[in-house]
Amino acid sequence: MQIKFCGAARNVTGSNHLITLDNGYQILLDCGLFQGNNRTDDASNAKFHYDPSTIDCLILSHAHIDHTGRVPLLVKQGFNGCIHSTHATRSLCGIMLLDSAKIQERDAEWHNKRVLKKRKKRKNKNKNLQLREPLYESHDVTEAMKLFNSYSYNRWHRICGDVEIMFRDQGHILGSASVTLRIREGSKYIMVGFTGDIGRPDRPILRDPAQLPEVDYLIMESTYGDKDHEDKPSQSAMFLELLKQTCVEQRGKLIIPAFSIGRTQEIVYMMDQMFTKGLLPKVPVYVDSPLAVNATEIYGAHPECYDNALHEYMLIDEDPFGFNTLEYVRTVEKSKELNFAKEPMVIISASGMMNAGRIRHHMYHNLEDEKSTFLIVGYCAPQTAGGILKAGATQLKVNGDILDVKAKIASMDSFSAHGDRAEMLANVKNQIGVAKQTFLVHGEYDTQQQFVEYLGNAGMRNIGIPPEGKEISL
Repeated sequence: MQIKFCGAARNVTGSNHLITLDNGYQILLDCGLFQGNNRTDDASNAKFHYDPSTIDCLILSHAHIDHTGRVPLLVKQGFNGCIHSTHATRSLCGIMLLDSAKIQERDAEWHNKRVLKKRKKRKNKNKNLQLREPLYESHDVTEAMKLFNSYSYNRWHRICGDVEIMFRDQGHILGSASVTLRIREGSKYIMVGFTGDIGRPDRPILRDPAQLPEVDYLIMESTYGDKDHEDKPSQSAMFLELLKQTCVEQRGKLIIPAFSIGRTQEIVYMMDQMFTKGLLPKVPVYVDSPLAVNATEIYGAHPECYDNALHEYMLIDEDPFGFNTLEYVRTVEKSKELNFAKEPMVIISASGMMNAGRIRHHMYHNLEDEKSTFLIVGYCAPQTAGGILKAGATQLKVNGDILDVKAKIASMDSFSAHGDRAEMLANVKNQIGVAKQTFLVHGEYDTQQQFVEYLGNAGMRNIGIPPEGKEISL
């Protein structure tokens, strides 16, 4: 058996790992998009480290685009096997992949208009001004969704003669799961575990992450392997204080770039609880992301994923994702109105890394407003706009213009749906002394090196950090 690390290897995005059995059967774990803000990512997304037509099946840990965003491209290039996921992941992929396709199409159209305009102006075909095709289009998503098979948690399901699969809840986003493979080779069984993205215990909406069964080989995420998050009580208090400071005292806008799936629903739920308790200031709150609006509807359709606390809260508030001062924004016209509005408000908009989506326009109109605050509530890759602002940049290029950063830039990693180093260790503690090898993925290399030391001090052995393209025989 061999494992090839084809993405999210010594970096965070593009989750993609290929397992090849001795009989030649090929299993792909995740097929995510490389996300950033440079042409290197475009080149990485356009090619695979394998022939898609030879892959027998694809298993998805959850619906985030850095884990699923290249699935339509995989199908477009010849994959025709089964796609295995949880029920909620399948539901979310239906809207997220279509949204991704539309972004691909719009970006290509916008780029090509600029290229053609420059070519006409220069009266020649500059080789550096090439037209661009979208990675995939909406019809490719339709074809991909036909291949999905979905399953419940905590049950073994046979996906081929020698391989069984089990999903266990990871508490990361709706439908997120760890993946355990029970593979028969001759007269023995080999257990391979993939954590996917490890969620956090005692977080709102979702159940706590569950441990995988004991495995022989473990593929483990490592996003926050070098830090501990703030605790839950300080999160709510810090958020409320920042909201009051920005919207009440300064009369500015609190703008929250947030992923449409998971982070947005968690923030809305927290504000809903504040509203119910009479703590929320009377300022309008807007969720300005069509994808987030659709995702919130899907959250409402999958109560089987909720934790007990949310079920109990729904006894006093049947709609935990809606309150009187909250408005979900669907139209472009309404989104544009928010750009020019002068009154204080809260705007929650995608994308979370601030590298695409409507948040770009809110940045353009508010980054130079010293009364406003941008609150970053999760991981941002270093090269993205969110990562650059989080690192303390005083200027940023947005929509072709260089802007001075006058707004306050705040961050709260406690909102992250990724477990910190202690929470990740707790999730795999049953593998200490059991797993023969552990491979760290989905993390920046410096962070992973620190996490190796942290895990080693806890007793884990044989921990590797494979580079992209590395193939290892087990």
